[in-house]
Amino acid sequence: MLQIHARIVSVGALVVLTCLLVSVPRPAWPQAIPLTAKPDIDAVTQAVLQHNPQYQAALQANRQAQAGITSAGAWPNPRLEWGQGQVSARLPGAVPGTLRSHGLNQFLENPSVRSSRVRSAQANSVFAQYQAEVQRLGLIAEVEALAYEYFWRRDTASLFREDWQLLEQVRERVRVKVDSGEAARYELIKADAEVINARQRFQSAEVQAQQVLLGFNRLAAGQLPGLTGLQGALDQVVDMLALVELQAQAERRNPELQALRAQLERARNQLEFARSQRWPGAELRYHQTQDPQVRQDGFSVQLQIPLLDQRQGPIAEAQAEFVRSQTLVDGRTAELRQQLLQAWKALEIARNKVSSLSSGAVRVAETALQVAQAAYRFGERGILDVLDAQRILQTVRIDLLQARFELQKARIELELLSAQRAVSIAMTP
Repeated sequence: MLQIHARIVSVGALVVLTCLLVSVPRPAWPQAIPLTAKPDIDAVTQAVLQHNPQYQAALQANRQAQAGITSAGAWPNPRLEWGQGQVSARLPGAVPGTLRSHGLNQFLENPSVRSSRVRSAQANSVFAQYQAEVQRLGLIAEVEALAYEYFWRRDTASLFREDWQLLEQVRERVRVKVDSGEAARYELIKADAEVINARQRFQSAEVQAQQVLLGFNRLAAGQLPGLTGLQGALDQVVDMLALVELQAQAERRNPELQALRAQLERARNQLEFARSQRWPGAELRYHQTQDPQVRQDGFSVQLQIPLLDQRQGPIAEAQAEFVRSQTLVDGRTAELRQQLLQAWKALEIARNKVSSLSSGAVRVAETALQVAQAAYRFGERGILDVLDAQRILQTVRIDLLQARFELQKARIELELLSAQRAVSIAMTP
């Protein structure tokens, strides 16, 4: 019977433990967003934001900082004292019996200490919000940059494919001429070499485009394994504000700069907190003592006097932290203006390059190739002239694609620095 009872107890304990484990809330990891094989940039961006570990950790740090406001505003709990003893009758007239004592202590905090601590926690919460915003905007910019790099690699591979197909046609015409004795065999060897090089360039560009797609899966913590392409084009219209307007907007909305300002506000409140700690507060105490004959009631106040420790060390540390935070804000503001200027110059260079290549160089190279092909058909020029014209056209087209990518990259950098996609955050949570 004892063994059966022990088994029943153990089984019951196991069932209770299982119920407790099931009832404990577990952190829910976000499920993968169902995407098509070739989604657009917005869909990929949402998936990356949902699954990126760094961004999710920043959001948790934001929630932790918000909980710190509650902790900073909590009132100190009162302390209750109770004691009991025995009174021995050793003197004439003394009555033996029980001795009881009660006490209630309540610490009254200095209002300056409390308010500065709460404001410091609020500034820390704002700092955590801006840190999460920095992560969010950085991820959006990185996803968009990868997207336009994919468009660049994809369009480059498409150009290499067209070049490969065109060279196959040229090689076939050369082979016919060589077989009929109208051309030397050297021209066929040269055409074969060009076809092989074109095929290798196309295959290399295809691999590079697929490598870019792996970058999206890396940012999404492996939640985009079936991504085979992306919808979009490289030649998007770029319309930006003036440089002065971008600089003014960056100083108002850049989350990194705003985070440094929140850190400066926190340092200012920490300095006030250190100064207020010289008079932390007063402790009120009520006590009652009761013996068999007499009951005594009393009130007392305890106050800490800053004679030996005037908090000079913590005040000096807080002052140094405040100066350091102010230096970081000023330095980052100046650095941000220079970064905007550099990105703006890069945008202008890329825009001029795109304009010159698309309006003049590409058309001239296409015309030169058409002339070389016509001359080759009529026997006025050799195959080397056609291959040279084809190579020049390919180089110009690749330069145009790269210029368009550099234009989009400069635009993304300007939008990131000026925080055009930033979410407004209140300074007081």
